[in-house]
Amino acid sequence: MNGRKGHYRSVWLLALMLVFVAAATACGGGGNNEPAASPSPSGSASESSAAPASTEAASETPSAEPVKVKLQLKWVPQAQFAGYFVALDKGYYKDEGLDVEIVPGGPDIVPEQQVANGAADIGVDWVASLLAHQEQGLPLVEISQIYQKSGLVLVSKKSAGINGPADLKGKKVGNWMGGNEYELLALFDKYKLDPNKDLKFTKQGFTMDQFLSGELDAASAMTYNEYHVALESGVKAEDMNVIDMNAEGVAMLEDNLFANKGWLDKNKETAVKFVRASLKGWQDAIADPAAATDIVMKSVEDGSTTKEHQLTMMQEVAKLVAPEGFDKSKIGYIDEAAFKQTADIALQFGVIKTAADPTKAYTNEIVEMAMK
Repeated sequence: MNGRKGHYRSVWLLALMLVFVAAATACGGGGNNEPAASPSPSGSASESSAAPASTEAASETPSAEPVKVKLQLKWVPQAQFAGYFVALDKGYYKDEGLDVEIVPGGPDIVPEQQVANGAADIGVDWVASLLAHQEQGLPLVEISQIYQKSGLVLVSKKSAGINGPADLKGKKVGNWMGGNEYELLALFDKYKLDPNKDLKFTKQGFTMDQFLSGELDAASAMTYNEYHVALESGVKAEDMNVIDMNAEGVAMLEDNLFANKGWLDKNKETAVKFVRASLKGWQDAIADPAAATDIVMKSVEDGSTTKEHQLTMMQEVAKLVAPEGFDKSKIGYIDEAAFKQTADIALQFGVIKTAADPTKAYTNEIVEMAMK
């Protein structure tokens, strides 16, 4: 009997020790180098018993830091870039896990250089300018085409007698130059006009003063800016003639988004998120120009423009981003034919010396991924 009692006592002590060990394990005793609750990859009972500690630890883990992205504009903040300001203001970039900074441009800022040297991640500029910088060796690629139509027109007072492009012969025609003149050169070429002999092609200031004073017979104007400056200055629409580059078949693509190839290779998903949020911002801006204008005005320098002018700009910009009859679901897509026309004109007038290679100059991959 004593041996059996000793046997029972040993069994009882062993059972008690096992209960103690199990209780200690359930309380998280895993050693100083292990987390208090280490989930079982198979989802076993041990994972279930540790779940409360795991849930508490997860709730204390900080969320991932947003990815910083710098967008370099071609010009100062205005409705020309409304989609990006709307996306920022409405939190679309934040929703994608991005911390976006919109960097103003200006006359001394070259977006391509800023993106190439890493001062910005994504830039906005006209396609002809991008093509020229690509040929110079800057590692840049277009990832989205925001403006589907050209906003450049030539305006003249009816008193100048310019009823069509052929009537530009013998007239004084202005343009800002510096890369903005190639559509006009293509127009002159189409009508067999030598800008050095058949007319006086001259540099135009950034105001419409030369046009208003009569110093220029015809002036370059963007449909969303200078054209309305002329109207706001008292010139009536019925007293002006307009030559539209789109109607004349010499239009070149303008505002696009481009990135550094090296950055894009390492940050493709970030680029997709940025484009997706930006296109959403543009959709909203087009649907509600007044609300978009209010958002843009928050970033406009005091006294530099008026809300009325920016609203008009927004309404006109909408016609370029989503022209009449255009499928709005395709906003941001790079059209092969329009790109080719732009590149051909750039080659014809010396913007680039060799024909652009579309497979290297642009990609629709980012937009297509963003649209999914």
